[in-house]
Amino acid sequence: MTGHVRISLAAWGATVLGSLVLTPVFSGPFLFISAFLCGAITGVGILLQNLRTPRFLIPFVQLAVLVELISFFFLRDTLKFGLVPWRETALEFNQQMVNAMDSINRFSAPLPPDSHLTLFAVSVIAATGLLIHVIAVQISQAAWAGLLLLIMYTVPAATVHGGLPALLFIPPAIGYIVLLSAEGRTRLSRWGRRISGVSHLDAAEPVEASALGQAGRRIGLSVVALAALLPALLPALPEGVLGNGLAGSGVGDGAGASISATDPMLDMGKNLKRGDNVTALTYTGGPDKGVYLRLTALDLFDGNTWRISPRQDGRKITGDLTPPPGFTGDLGKVQTTKMQIDVSRSFRSQFAPVPYPLHSISLKNRWRYDVSALDVVSSNGQVVGGQKYSLTAYDLQPTPQQLFDSVPGGEPDQYTSQIPRSIDKRITALANALTKDAKGNHFEQAAMLQKWFRNDGGFTYSTDASPQSGMRALSAFLFDNKTGYCEQFATGMALMARTLNIPSRVAIGFLPGQAGKNGEHIVRMHDMHAWPELYFQGVGWVRFEPTPSARVASTPTWTDSAGTVTEAPTTAPTTAPTTPGAAESPDISKPQNPRDLPGGDSGAVIDTGNWFTNGGGKAIGVTAGVILLLCIPWLIRALIRRKRFARAPGRAGVEGLWAEIRDTARDLGLDWSDTATPRQLGEWLLSKVPEDAQSQALRLARGVEAVRYAGLSDLQVDLRAEAATVRKALWNQTKLTRRWRARLLPPSWRWYLNRGSTEASDLLDEFDLALARLRSFVLPHRSGRHAN
Repeated sequence: MTGHVRISLAAWGATVLGSLVLTPVFSGPFLFISAFLCGAITGVGILLQNLRTPRFLIPFVQLAVLVELISFFFLRDTLKFGLVPWRETALEFNQQMVNAMDSINRFSAPLPPDSHLTLFAVSVIAATGLLIHVIAVQISQAAWAGLLLLIMYTVPAATVHGGLPALLFIPPAIGYIVLLSAEGRTRLSRWGRRISGVSHLDAAEPVEASALGQAGRRIGLSVVALAALLPALLPALPEGVLGNGLAGSGVGDGAGASISATDPMLDMGKNLKRGDNVTALTYTGGPDKGVYLRLTALDLFDGNTWRISPRQDGRKITGDLTPPPGFTGDLGKVQTTKMQIDVSRSFRSQFAPVPYPLHSISLKNRWRYDVSALDVVSSNGQVVGGQKYSLTAYDLQPTPQQLFDSVPGGEPDQYTSQIPRSIDKRITALANALTKDAKGNHFEQAAMLQKWFRNDGGFTYSTDASPQSGMRALSAFLFDNKTGYCEQFATGMALMARTLNIPSRVAIGFLPGQAGKNGEHIVRMHDMHAWPELYFQGVGWVRFEPTPSARVASTPTWTDSAGTVTEAPTTAPTTAPTTPGAAESPDISKPQNPRDLPGGDSGAVIDTGNWFTNGGGKAIGVTAGVILLLCIPWLIRALIRRKRFARAPGRAGVEGLWAEIRDTARDLGLDWSDTATPRQLGEWLLSKVPEDAQSQALRLARGVEAVRYAGLSDLQVDLRAEAATVRKALWNQTKLTRRWRARLLPPSWRWYLNRGSTEASDLLDEFDLALARLRSFVLPHRSGRHAN
């Protein structure tokens, strides 16, 4: 096998192994298609190299082949004559990439096996494989190809929630080592035939014993071992240390919460169950008893997760926002309310907390808003933490009569009425059974669902419930355990509403918080909340509150009179303006069961508690961990020394004592010689110890000499007392600072690490021998040829 073929195949293998790190991000057959395309690129490169094609032309031919294959697999309808990529192919490819980037930014891993996402993953892996081939084969710099493998690993490692499994680092590391080995073997072969049969293990076996081979094996072993072991030994870093995906890192005190655009529901659950109950924001203005502040709305449910549906680029905030979707009244007659919001730096989110529906906001420049959700989001990854802004919101208070009279009309969008195919049929039957007395009126149906969740269904509020919102978890919540927190109540009611043909979505945001001084309201991290929004023609999106009173004291005022409206619905949606009603009372009451609520009493002052619970315990834990880590070398030396002095008298015991004197001398910075004989070292010891210990040092050296060269019986030699005296004498003759250094970081400890590396390399040599013997067994004719 020629050198360029070997490196080409190694580059292909490294690319395939490196692409395994993308399996937690993408799904579908992207890995197999990528391996095939990279194999095709590699085959073309090998063929052109064998045909003596000019080196600079090979990458261009490979690129043309790659474009043709990707177009044929994914964009066949745009090819001219069914074979040639054309302008339409480039435009469609660009649109598919835009769609893929939009899905990646909005959805959390693993991504669905959609065609545009598969095309994106395949294109990235194949392009990476082409670059690796060019760098390793054409430019002959295989070491630099490792940067591309590192980039392929770091992208999912930084974006996947919870990080990647530690073992996923091993495949790209092995691929990189194989690539380096192939290049090293090719470089070495240019000097002539490789010399075999010089291994220190078995001179008759064809095992490479060059310094290059040994160094490569040791480096490879160290890299893979560290990658596999360190993540298991070191404590996990908290989220936010290196940023939290699209949520941003922000600037703050390190405590708080993050809400990302990929999976806001998951982030909310984490903050409620494990986050610190620090202040998220404060606001003034608005209704006297507070107002719900919404971050965004989740309108896409795939049967597993509620997410934000694909959106177009948001509109710039230049003045008043667009009217609330679905509202057909006269907004000029609707009362507005003004607010000032101050967001804490500890809250990291690209979404700005605002009431719904929003009329105007002072955030400009790099902030946009979505016309369907009326949420305000950063356009450049900036977080809202530390922002102060003022806003004006509509104080919509629809009456029960208006909601009752709303006639079902067209769907507001393509997502909020979709029901996943995997829906549990029992959920549809339950929704119909609970609302059979509503006679098809959507408002009465929604009010009955809300009442069932809050009062009649026998549900219990608890954050100990599973944070998942998949179909199985939702079915278990509705029919089995009936225990959950706001996520389960909101998603359960939203899905049941869709089965009744009521468009619905789930809002993520904050409860009104606690009233403070001078009209200020304080909103904390544990005030994060989820609630369903249902769509009524002529009124728009209307908030409902299915979460039990153990968490939320009251329901929206427009649902209080549900069931008492008896007028027949009109034949057309009402166009009467919505007038402000009595202010609702969305206060959070004191929990009936504080143990089931995050943080206990949500009205407690966050600065209460002692120094231990407010960070002292964490500081003690970190300090203890650092001290323990620093004490590892001292602990290892102490255990080794104890083991040596505990050995029974005999040859092994004498050698252990002599090794202890050697290590003590190294720890104290003395120039112990590994090449000197025991007699020479005994004379050297006489010059290092005081006069009262010289006789013991001489007996120790003579004993070691007798055991090694005179063949003394093992049972006759016990030099533990002499070794203890010599060691103590060496220790007392050294300065205090040097002694402390020898305790905390003994240099002899590093010698054992080097010895471990040597033994590991010997294991690799044994592995090489096994491969060589297997090769000789499978291909015996080669041995005969060498013999001749």
